[in-house]
Order: sequence, then structure tokens, then C-alpha cells
Amino acid sequence: MGEIRSKFLEVYSVLKAELLHDPAFEFTDDSRQWVERMLDYNVPGGKLNRGLSVIDSYKLLKEGKELTDDEVFLACALGWCIEWLQAYFLVLDDIMDNSVTRRGQPCWFRQPKVGLIATNDGIILRNHIPRILKKHFREKPYYVDLLDLFNEVEFQTASGQMIDLITTLEGEKDLSKYSLPLHRRIVQYKTAYYSFYLPVACALLMAGENLENHINVKDILIEMGIYFQVQDDYLDCFGAPEVIGKVGTDIEDFKCSWLVVKALERSTEEQKKLLYEVYGKADEACVAKVKELYKVLDLQGVFAEYERESYEKLVKFIESHPSKAVQAVLKSFLAKIYKRLK
Repeated sequence: MGEIRSKFLEVYSVLKAELLHDPAFEFTDDSRQWVERMLDYNVPGGKLNRGLSVIDSYKLLKEGKELTDDEVFLACALGWCIEWLQAYFLVLDDIMDNSVTRRGQPCWFRQPKVGLIATNDGIILRNHIPRILKKHFREKPYYVDLLDLFNEVEFQTASGQMIDLITTLEGEKDLSKYSLPLHRRIVQYKTAYYSFYLPVACALLMAGENLENHINVKDILIEMGIYFQVQDDYLDCFGAPEVIGKVGTDIEDFKCSWLVVKALERSTEEQKKLLYEVYGKADEACVAKVKELYKVLDLQGVFAEYERESYEKLVKFIESHPSKAVQAVLKSFLAKIYKRLK
């Protein structure tokens, strides 16, 4: 895995150099330095799971056949397109949420001299994706399908973000709006398509597959993405900050978290009244009361049961797929997230 990761990072340097000398724009020294600094700050800093998943998935689809250097490069390039997409979402998301840190460092817009220029940087990140695709995939039979895939997933993600944002509008905090179907819809569109479906769809297109023939693969990956986000919601409250790398703030932020939805389902009128009073307040005592209620309602036990059921259901779905290679891709995704602690 270390070897693939270092190859992946090498490809980042190649793509970055190409973008910094894109003939469609006449760079000055200042503008080139700005874009390079912006890319290095925002694109390669995360866990890179989404990007690396393209290579993993493509290898499994090739069923053990040795990949050519060209295939490895192209799979890496598609992986980086997803990381570029992620960077674009995060740069703008941090501005919308007025966040302070991201990946253990100050958000890009909080850097000296950056501020709201970060909005335009987000747009540049978004526009780099078709530049990379045009340069390296234009002659491929699946080029149009790739463009279509990235456009569709971006639309779904932005729409999911919109539902999330309008649900948590300042001054309109209303817990009665929160339900399991709303939580599912936000997660499906905001996270599952780009984090789970997109890497596998890229690998399938590279392997010469028609995505129309793999609707069931999409359905399984969306279910996996929802399970992943429920884990995230759970870890935000019950995970150890030194393990997950951040202090959870879903309670203070009035998030439509799986935990609060489950708490509302299980609460007595009295407990519900308490939740309505203290949820979404940036006050330590209020947060402690919410966490205490979660414990009283045994949400840890409820989550453990949900995790077991989800895993069994996903394994059953995966094993009903006719292709052993596709099964291997889906099982490798599931193995990475089952019972994760961060």
C-alpha cells in the first residue's frame, strides 16, 4: 500500500506541474505561486482514501492482472480528480460554516491575505478537474461518460449541502423537522455519491464497463455511504478526540445527526422537552446534558445493533452480485469502514 501511495503522490506533482503551465492561461509569477500554494495547502492533505480507492478498485476489477504504467497513471489521475473535487467542496464548505480548522490546520480562507479570495480558489479547484480529464482522457472511449459522471456527482453533492444548510438555518432551529428520512437524504446526496460511488464508477469506466449496467453497485455503495456517515455521527459524540483527530461539534452546531434523530424517536415527552431546550447551544453544560441523555437512552447499544444489521445486510447485497471482481471491490470498501474508530 505504501508503494501505491508514493506513486499516487508522484502523479499529484505531475498534474500540478501541468496545471501550473496550462496554455489556456498566461500565468504571471505571482499567480503561479498563488495557485501552487493553494493546491499544496488544500488538495493532498487528507487521508486520500477516495483517490486511492480508484486504484484499489481498478486492480480488483482487473482480477490480478499486472497493471501497465499507463493504467496506474490514469487510475491515479482519476483518483486525484476526486481529491480535487473534495478540496473544492471543503474550501467552500469551511467558508459557509465559518469553520476554524480543517485537517489539523487553519482553514484556507483564514490564512493571511486569503480571506474571501478562497471562494474563487474553490472555483479554480473545480475547473482543474475538466482540465485534467481533457489532457489525459480525451482520446478514451469513456471520456464523455467521465465528464458526465463528475458533473452529476457534483450536482448531487451541492444539492445535499443545500438541504443540510437550509435545515440548520440560524434563528430557525426546529428539532421537529429532524427525522430519519431527512438524515438519509442529506447523507445520500452530500456524502455517499462522491465518497463511495464516484471512486468505483471511475474504476468501472476505466475497465470498459457501462455504468447503466451497474445500478445495483451504485445502490450498495450509497447504502455503505449512509452507514459510514452514521458511524461518523456516532464518533462525533462517542469517539475519542485523540483518535478521531478532532473534537466533535454536531451537538453545538444543531446538526441533523443520526444520534439526535434516534434520541427523538426514543424519548419520553419530558426527555424530548429537555432536548428541545439544550440541543444546538454552544454551552458546555448543555452539550453535557445532551450526551447524558444519549447515554440514558442507550444510543451506544442502539448504534451497535444498527452496525451489526447494516453489515449483515450489506454483505448479503454484495454476495448476490454476479461478478466476483465487483464483489471483491465492494467487500474491500466495506472492510475499510466496518467497526472503524476514526
